[in-house]
Amino acid sequence: MLYRPGFIAALFAVMALMGTSVMSPASAGVTDQDIANDAKTTSQIVTNGMGRAAQRFSPLKTVNKSNVNKLVPVWAFSFGGEKQRGQEAQPLIYDGVMYVTASYSRLFAVDIKTGEELWQYDARLPDGIMPCCDVINRGAAIYGGMVYFGTLDAKLVALDSKTGKVKWKKKLGDYKAGYSMTAAPMIVKGKVITGVSGGEFGIVGKVEARDAKTGKLAWSRPVIEGHMGTLNGKPSTMTGKKNATWPGDMWKWGGGATWLGGTYDEETDTIFYGTGNPAPWNSHLRKGDNLYAASRIGLNPDTGEIKWHYQTTPWEGWDFDGVNEVVSFNSGGKKLAATADRNGFFYVLDRTNGKLVNATPFVKQISWAKEIDLKTGRPVFIDSNRAGDPTKSEGKKGKAIFSVPSFLGGKNWMPMAYSQNTGLFYVPSNEWGMDLWNEQVTYKKGAAYLGAGFTIKPLFEDYIGSLKAIDPKDGSIKWEMKNNAPLWAGVMTTAGGLVFTGTPEGYFMALDDQTGKVLWKFQTGSGVVSQPVTWDQDGEQYVAVVSGWGGAVPLWGGDVAKRVKHLNQGGSVWVFKMPKG
Repeated sequence: MLYRPGFIAALFAVMALMGTSVMSPASAGVTDQDIANDAKTTSQIVTNGMGRAAQRFSPLKTVNKSNVNKLVPVWAFSFGGEKQRGQEAQPLIYDGVMYVTASYSRLFAVDIKTGEELWQYDARLPDGIMPCCDVINRGAAIYGGMVYFGTLDAKLVALDSKTGKVKWKKKLGDYKAGYSMTAAPMIVKGKVITGVSGGEFGIVGKVEARDAKTGKLAWSRPVIEGHMGTLNGKPSTMTGKKNATWPGDMWKWGGGATWLGGTYDEETDTIFYGTGNPAPWNSHLRKGDNLYAASRIGLNPDTGEIKWHYQTTPWEGWDFDGVNEVVSFNSGGKKLAATADRNGFFYVLDRTNGKLVNATPFVKQISWAKEIDLKTGRPVFIDSNRAGDPTKSEGKKGKAIFSVPSFLGGKNWMPMAYSQNTGLFYVPSNEWGMDLWNEQVTYKKGAAYLGAGFTIKPLFEDYIGSLKAIDPKDGSIKWEMKNNAPLWAGVMTTAGGLVFTGTPEGYFMALDDQTGKVLWKFQTGSGVVSQPVTWDQDGEQYVAVVSGWGGAVPLWGGDVAKRVKHLNQGGSVWVFKMPKG
């Protein structure tokens, strides 16, 4: 049957008069255009990173340097129960609803005006899950009427965004082998893009794309050379060349977990992902560069083929994962990207081809490398600061060293932010080192595959955490805010001249983006290790953060963990705004 445009308009008018619901653009779900415009649209947040470039910059400036000290809580929402540990999620805001994940693979939909729960989804986790670094979840993706997130038993779940009902569920890997998923998925061209966690169990890192409507696998790209990729259900191409940079069979359990998630650059049509440490930690078992572990890679979003790579730590031997976020920005007419590595160096790359532009240290006393050679792009190693080969020792352990940074990194998972106002990056970092030694190890499915031992130690008595403002042009540090406990929260900047972040001591705070002066802080009752967001509704600017101490530090922190053992766990969302008038 054919309808004329006038008839359609009349029909909609009659339906409206009769009280019949008419599908609005919002109820139709998040579109590709919504995602593309997320960095500029202030009334909603539909991407992890507050925009595809992951700059975590908001153009809002109602809340600014002159009035931020007047921010007050509007509502708080508790995740409840006994599952209050390690809350690292970034909330999403869409069509009057906040979507926020929580520890133990939970997802909540909350009314953004009242803080009332609309629905809750709890993944039924099996016994025997093996999360490396706490039971955290870093967020969701939303698209076309569905919301997506990963679970600790390595599943990707798609839920109806209105009801929380499961639309589909797909397995990403065998949790009994150590696979899990903690990162927020990403939407690119109608596909859900995911990585995997579990590098400490000898899994093989990979990036995969699935049809957002059905969950059908479109392509899979392992990031360790020698493994075969797939495209449309068929083998495609091998990653790299087998045994080019890996000895023997070590590539089969090569690690390289893609556990933090990726970003997408529309200008070059490229997905950026970071890859984790090669496995095992004992580097003497796998002499070679061990591609593509400890690297940043650029992927074709249509096929999953690797377009370029840059390896931050060849022949990695300190657990310096290369997963840290790749943040796109333009400077001097050039398409650039910045990334701050676990190894303590801040890198600027040409994002069209992955070539190194600059690399500078952003933490103190780095001991594993003298510098990054800007001509070759490779580190200049300090050979004496590689833990010894246990086969050349009389005991079971190789020669121990003291290394800086520690394996938890100069910067770990917590995302940095870029300010379009100042042109600076705001990087949450930590000043610590570790005793490190190698041990013999063989791969066994589902068992820890380290071949190393370690103890983390602080470098300074008065602080560990350090929020730094870094100029990407030359790597200079413009200011530094020191914190007693390690910093483990993400950062957000705004056009109001503010930098928002949190501390394990429980404070959510706003700093002056030019000086680092703390202008406002609020005690949330538990450590802040999450990612703040801001949006406007009804003409007012809101700011939100998730509170709940946990993550890797209390589990792996050695002497550092003793410094923060008194901190209380929790699980809640705090929302703030300016009082009217």
